[in-house]
Amino acid sequence: MTPHFKREEVACKCGCGLVPPQAFMDRLERVRVRVGFPMPINSGARCPEYNAKVSATGLTGPHTKGAIDTGVSGKQALAVIQTAQAEGMTGIGVKQHGAYTGRFVHLDDLPDEPGQPRPHIWSYP
Repeated sequence: MTPHFKREEVACKCGCGLVPPQAFMDRLERVRVRVGFPMPINSGARCPEYNAKVSATGLTGPHTKGAIDTGVSGKQALAVIQTAQAEGMTGIGVKQHGAYTGRFVHLDDLPDEPGQPRPHIWSYP
C-alpha cells in the first residue's frame, strides 16, 4: 500500500481483505516519513461485522471507513499526534495509560458528518 505500510498490516483481521482507502494510506505514509520512526499497526481496517465484534462503534465506526491505531507512546505518541494534525488527520484518539503494550494513537481523516464530528480528539478509558 505504501513503502512503510503493507496490505497485510492494515487489512481487516477477519480475513475479508478490507483495507483503508489509498488516499488515507498516502496521508499516513506522509506522517510516518515526517516522524522518522516506525509506527506499528495495532488495528487497521475493519469490516462492519468485525468492527461490531471488537468495538462499541458497531457497524459504522471509523475503522470501517478508514482508520488505524498505531502502537506508539510517550514522546513518539506526541510526535505522531502533532504531525498527524499537520498532515490533515481529523480524528485522533489517545490511549496512553495502562500496560505499555496497550498504548496507542488512533488516526483517521474522515469528514465532519452527523454522529462523526471532525476535527475531533478523544481519549479511551
